[in-house]
Amino acid sequence: MNTSFKCALSAVLGLMLLAPMAQAERVKDIASVAGVRGNQLVGYGLVVGLDGTGDQTSQAPFTIQSIKNMLASFGVTIPANANPQLKNVAAVTVTADLPAFSKTGQTIDITVSSIGNAASLRGGTLLMTPLRGVDGEVYGIAQGSLVVSGFGVQGKDGSRISINVPSSGRVPNGATVEREVPNSFTANPYVVLNLHTPDFTTASRLAQGINTLLGDATAKAVDAVSVRVSAPIDPDQRIAYLSTLEAIEVEPGDAPARVIVNSRTGTVVISARVRVTPAAVAHGSLSVTITERQDVSQPNALSQGGQTVVSPRSDISVSEGSGRMFVFSAGVNLDEIVRAVNQVGAAPGDLVAILEALKQAGALRAQLVVI
Repeated sequence: MNTSFKCALSAVLGLMLLAPMAQAERVKDIASVAGVRGNQLVGYGLVVGLDGTGDQTSQAPFTIQSIKNMLASFGVTIPANANPQLKNVAAVTVTADLPAFSKTGQTIDITVSSIGNAASLRGGTLLMTPLRGVDGEVYGIAQGSLVVSGFGVQGKDGSRISINVPSSGRVPNGATVEREVPNSFTANPYVVLNLHTPDFTTASRLAQGINTLLGDATAKAVDAVSVRVSAPIDPDQRIAYLSTLEAIEVEPGDAPARVIVNSRTGTVVISARVRVTPAAVAHGSLSVTITERQDVSQPNALSQGGQTVVSPRSDISVSEGSGRMFVFSAGVNLDEIVRAVNQVGAAPGDLVAILEALKQAGALRAQLVVI
C-alpha cells in the first residue's frame, strides 16, 4: 500500500470517528458495488425415499424416464416394455443462489420443488444433481436429505388437509461449489456504487461525501443510481479502499411524497411529505338495510281445498348519517390529515375515497398509488 493512500485512509478514519453525520446511513446500507452479485443456479433431479407420496408415474412419464436413465448409468437394464409403478420417487427442480466470490469446495443452501404430482416430499432424499448457470456450465453438485416445513394428509374418500406447502423443501448446505464465477472486480481503475433506491439527491450527496473525505474528483455521480469512484488497481488496496467507502455515512434524500393504497386490505400508507392545497371535504354515510323473512298464509278452518302457502317478504330501510365537512388549509401535513379524518369517524375505506377525491380535484400534492 503506497504512502499517499495510507495517509488518505488514516484521515478518512479520523474524520469518521470525530464527526459522524446526524441522521445518516452507511454507504453499505444504501448501495452495492456493481459486479459484486450472486448468480442463480438450477438443476433437475430425483427425490427418493418418500412414503408413498411420490409422483403417480402414469401421469408423470418423465419420472419413469429419469429413473431408467439413472439405473442405466449404474449398469441396471430395465426391459423396454416394463413400466415400473413407483410411489416413493418424485421428479424435482433444484434451485440455488451462488454468492459472489464463492470458491470451489464451499457449500450453499438449495431449494427443492416438485414438478410432478407428488403429494409431499417429506422424508425424501435428493440424489446427486448438477446445478447449472445461465451459460449451461455446471457450477455445483447438490445432494442431501430434505427439510420440509409443510404437512399434508389425505383420506380414502379424497378429503385432504394441508399445512403450508409439503411439495417443496430445503437442504441446508446441500450443494458444493464446483466452479468459480469469473468477475471483473479489479479490471477497471474505478468502482461503481449503485444505490438500492434511485434518487438524484442521494447520488449527489454520496459523491460529495466521498470527495470531501478522499479529495476532489474522486467520485462522480453518473445518474440517479450510479456513482463512479476512482480506486486502486491492486486487489489488497482495493479491498481496504472499499471497506473505507462502505463505512462512510451519507444522509439520503427525502422520499417523494406518495400515498399507497392497498385495495384488498384497505391499508393506506402516507409519506411524511404529503401536502394538500386548500380544499373542503364533506363526509357522510348512507346505510341500506334489507331484511328477508317468510310469511305463512293458512286457509280458514272451515274452508275446503285451501292450502298453506309461504310468501317471501322483504323490508328495506335506508338511514343517512349526519354529513360532516372539514376544510384542509394550504400546506396541511400528514398529521393534520389523519387527525381531521379521525375526528369525523371515517374508516380506512373512507380515507381512500377522500384521498382519491382530493387527487381528482388537483388538491393532493403527492403520487397516489393503488396496489
